[in-house]
This record gives sequence, structure tokens and C-alpha cells, in this order.
Amino acid sequence: MKNILSLIGAGLIGGLIVVGATKLTNRNENVSPHNGYAKLASETTTIGGVVDLSQGAQAATPSVVYIEASESAQNANRRAQQDPFLGFFGFRMGPKKGTGSGVIISQDGYIVTNNHVVDFADEVKVTLPAPDNRVFTAKVVGTDESSDLAVLKVNGSGLPAIQKGNSDNLKIGEWVLAIGNPYDIGTTVTAGIISAKDRKIREDNPLQDFIQTDAVVNPGNSGGALVDAQGRLVGINTAIQTHTGSYEGYSFAIPVSLMNKVTEDIIKYGKSSRPQAQNNNFAPNGKRPRLGIEMVPDQFFQEEAKEKDLNISSGVIVANVVDGGAAQYGGILPNDVIVKINGSAIRSTEELKNIVSNSKAGDVLKVTVFRDGRTKELTVALKA
Repeated sequence: MKNILSLIGAGLIGGLIVVGATKLTNRNENVSPHNGYAKLASETTTIGGVVDLSQGAQAATPSVVYIEASESAQNANRRAQQDPFLGFFGFRMGPKKGTGSGVIISQDGYIVTNNHVVDFADEVKVTLPAPDNRVFTAKVVGTDESSDLAVLKVNGSGLPAIQKGNSDNLKIGEWVLAIGNPYDIGTTVTAGIISAKDRKIREDNPLQDFIQTDAVVNPGNSGGALVDAQGRLVGINTAIQTHTGSYEGYSFAIPVSLMNKVTEDIIKYGKSSRPQAQNNNFAPNGKRPRLGIEMVPDQFFQEEAKEKDLNISSGVIVANVVDGGAAQYGGILPNDVIVKINGSAIRSTEELKNIVSNSKAGDVLKVTVFRDGRTKELTVALKA
């Protein structure tokens, strides 16, 4: 990849770019008195024919925090000693420091951010946005390098947890907002549209499919929220494509559908059960889930569908099923066309692989297949 992909997290200092900084006037005005979650905008409104995104911004902003991560001097010295060049000449390294953003996902203090924001840190501080401005010391509950996600925990209650949307239902051209703390200037909101979905940006990690937007994000936005026009979380801002280190038109976010699976595992088990990517191969962290099918490559879909008179325009054609595999036990047959999994449309082999790789062995999937001119829903329990 010719362009440099830059993680937009910690510690980068550059020219000051101010884009739509927001301030709230009441500490709890965006928190429902009934359930403690941020209120949602009821609908997208327009003013003079222009889309008004202010309600969505107001709903989500209280849930996006500022993160300061720092390394101890002891660990910095240990790093220096492990470097043969620096250790031989007696050089000392200063502790790493960095800043980023995070999103409150539960009222009792669980916060999601990027792994690269905190992976080096011995101490993590979280500051709630103005006018609250409370500062908490956070514990790193767990991290997942493959997805670049981490979960923090602060001791608090009644915090303004963000409401979650459905990233699978996002449409190209749909309005979204990026909320975070770029360049340490404070809470900042920018707007853009969904430019692409299922975008791969790291050749060494086939497990990630990003949401691409043209909302402006910069260093310090890492771990911040990508929300829809109603203020529902649809992604975690993670990277930009750039030659300079600053925004040049493309930004990328981890879909909330993936975030949900990873954070649930980390909160429950302290780590993710997702496979880890290494040198373009899967290095399992636990058991790798398998559906147990062979698929017709996407480029041959139309040809194969016409040859078999399937009368369907999209999906994944099952070329064969593995003997004794999950698909066979679930009733999937060769020449079935998988069109949905758990209600989400399947339009490519990549989409199918992503759903399976983001699941765990033993998870039960509702698989909708097109067979003999009609759809049929099957229940398939993934095997290792």
C-alpha cells in the first residue's frame, strides 16, 4: 500500500485544526432519568433544506471521554535494557505518553477505546467531557491486538453510556458524526458520510473490515465514537489514510458489530476469543470457529448461478460441505445460496467469513439459504 496508514491515537502534536468543538450547558441534560443512557435524537431534521445533525451530536457527546496514557519510568528503563544498542551505551528512555479518546458503554464505568491508545500504559486517566470534567483513574480490563480494541473500567455509577446502533445496516452515503479529542483541544464533532463498508486497510490482518468515512479525524481521535444522525454508536474511530500524519480525506472506524463481540468477551473473560492475525495467517487465541463449507469465489457467482439456474442475484453459493462439519449438521447442502446470517444480508464470501471469524465455537447462527426457488432458515452451531 503506497499511502501510509496512520493510527490516530496517542501523543502526536501538530498544527491546530479546530473543527466544530461542542459545549454542553447542563451536566446531565442528555442522560435519561429512567435508564442512565444518553438520549437519542428522535429523527434527522433539516433546516433550510440542510440536514441538522445537532441533536445526534448532543445525544452522543457526553459519552465520549478524553484518555491520557502513560508509562512508568521503570518500564521505560526496562525497554532500554532490552534494546542491545541502547543498553550497551547506557542510554535511558523517557516514559511513553499519549492521548486518545474513548466511549462509555455502560453506566457502571466500562469504556471502549483502541488498543494502540493504551497498550504501553501503566497508568490511564479518563476525563469526562465538559461541563462534567471529572477525572478517573482507569483499569485496563483487557486488550485485543487483532481488532485494535481495549476495554477500560472506572469506578463510577450513572455514567452517560452511549446507545448503540447497528453497523450492519449502514448505507453508503448515510450521514455520520465523528466525536473525539484531536490534538488535545477538547471534545470535537465533525460530520461526513459513509464512503465505503467492509474496507480492508491492513494486509497483515485479514480479520478487520472497516467503515470508511470522510468525517474529519486526526491524532487524538483514536478510540472515539462514530455515530449515526440519531447519536447511536456505529463504530470506533481508529485510523486515517495519510501522507502527512493528519487527515487527508479518508478515515476508518471499527464497526460496532465487531466491537460488541470483542468487548463482551473482554469484560467476561479478560480477553477476546477472536482469532489473532499474524503474518497473514490465523494464529488462534483459543478455538477458531468453522462453518464447514467450501464456497464458490465471488467472481464466479453469476456464471455459477446461471449454470445451475438458481435465479438469484447475490449471496454465497455453497460448493461443498465438510463431512461432519457444522454446516452438514445444520442442514446446509451443496448448491444452497447463503443469503443471510442472523438477519444480516450476505453479499460476498468476505462478509460470510467476517461473521464466522467474529463468532466463537459453539455459537448458534441463524442461516438463511436460497434452495429450490425459496428461502429456508437453518440453525447452525459452529464447530472448532
